[in-house]
Amino acid sequence: MNQYLFLRRMRGPILLLVFGVTAILAEYTSIGYDKSWPLYIIALGALKLAENAVLAQNPPPPPPPYPGYPPQGGYPGYPAAGTPPGSTTTSTAIVPSPGEDRS
Repeated sequence: MNQYLFLRRMRGPILLLVFGVTAILAEYTSIGYDKSWPLYIIALGALKLAENAVLAQNPPPPPPPYPGYPPQGGYPGYPAAGTPPGSTTTSTAIVPSPGEDRS
């Protein structure tokens, strides 16, 4: 499994654990829910930092080409994109062009 997806899927359970730790702290110490918001910010920041580190190591693949675009070689019968105008191409026509030898 992709490490980035793993970290994204673990975000909820990790925040639930932090919430549980906060509940235990609220029960047994003087740290209540009103003073525990830094724990949530630290947990979210650590998760985002880990996600960004994984994305920096493994960038996502480029998206697939749009289906409406022509194929890589261009449309049949037309030169490919980037071919300079007037360049010679081999002809597979049945009728020869006026400049070809008809022997």
